[in-house]
Amino acid sequence: MLSKLCLATAAILGCAAVANGLYMLLAPHQWYLTVPGVPMSGPFNQHFIRDIALVFLIVGAAFLCGIVTACERAFLWSAASLWLVCHALLHLWQVAAGISPASAIRTDFPAVTLPALLGLLISVWAIDRPHRTDRQMSKTA
Repeated sequence: MLSKLCLATAAILGCAAVANGLYMLLAPHQWYLTVPGVPMSGPFNQHFIRDIALVFLIVGAAFLCGIVTACERAFLWSAASLWLVCHALLHLWQVAAGISPASAIRTDFPAVTLPALLGLLISVWAIDRPHRTDRQMSKTA
């Protein structure tokens, strides 16, 4: 059951990151105007938005590839989650430094902090999974 939940979470994270990355690449100005909090983060910069779009595509691909590549899953999900966690920490630091208003924590949570937390959780599961399997197998042998 936990395995299916983690794989489903990776699928959701992967599809969301790919969708966001494609939106950023194909319609950067529309993305800038429609994503809550983004216009407050600074002036529109098409090149920068498209650069970050590539990161989202890579993150999404890592989550999706990890679903079908069990032997590389822990690495792929951990690498993707590392970027998501660093991104979330940057947003929190901006609030702490007074760059962003405190309301940004609430605004950013669904699209920035929550994916980082979910990615971290499924990465820990993927890292621990081989050890759990080995312990379970030794108990039955």
